[in-house]
Amino acid sequence: MQTPKSTRAKPYYNSGRQLSPWRENLNTLIFGVETRAGKLFDIILIISISISVLVVMLSSVEAFYNQYTALLFYIEWAFTLLFTLEYIFRLIAVRQPKLYVRSFFGVIDLLSILPSYLGLLLPGVKYLLIIRILRLLRIFRIFKLAEYIEEAEVLMAAMRSSWHKILVFLYVVLTLAIIFGSLLYVAEGSAAGFTSIPKSVYWAIVTLTTVGYGDIAPQTPLGQIIASSIMIMGYGILAVPTGIYSAELIKHYQTDKLVNHACPNCGQIGHDQDADFCKYCGNSLE
Repeated sequence: MQTPKSTRAKPYYNSGRQLSPWRENLNTLIFGVETRAGKLFDIILIISISISVLVVMLSSVEAFYNQYTALLFYIEWAFTLLFTLEYIFRLIAVRQPKLYVRSFFGVIDLLSILPSYLGLLLPGVKYLLIIRILRLLRIFRIFKLAEYIEEAEVLMAAMRSSWHKILVFLYVVLTLAIIFGSLLYVAEGSAAGFTSIPKSVYWAIVTLTTVGYGDIAPQTPLGQIIASSIMIMGYGILAVPTGIYSAELIKHYQTDKLVNHACPNCGQIGHDQDADFCKYCGNSLE
């Protein structure tokens, strides 16, 4: 008796040659969040990732690391070997490994194990293992929180659309920072800490973004007037990229969430994409 088509586990990246039975089963285990075994596998994986991230964080605490150096070393490598084996199994379980390697999670999975091996040559690199925390994004897929992923896609689409405008804006800000920094360098000089134009530009950026570290400050009346102008300008500048991104976000949200086909009965528009009936008059939208 054949399994109903709707309940069969579909292999991840299922275009390409047919997998052997054991690879089909491995695919279902690793990628099949609809199955009990697949969901259990992902939950165990998420717990392992969380513990490994905690270990990396504790390794950066000098007192803790000095006391448990050997233990942290063995735990870190145990997780590295475990995730390496998992990555290999993922490549085996898909029909087209190249697609998985180039995918978002494929890149993250690879980056989560590389720092351990690179750390053999460059010890400080091992702390980049903290990137493993990105693997926890699988929690949205495992617990069927797809609506959050869809919302994230809208945010990213809005960011891509507004990128060119924001880039032009950043160019203008950088130009202003160079101009104001140069002015302060001329007005203040090295006596007030403005020892070079690059350092003066650094001060202008800190002031323009309203961060204000306070490590350098103008001392002359002219320098203080220029600084005051930059501070006031900074409040307006901060609002520009927010407005650009917000406008694109609203545009994409409305485009993705609403369909502008008019209802044949009442002529109203703005229905949800999956709507079968008009929300104003109840008429069928087919």
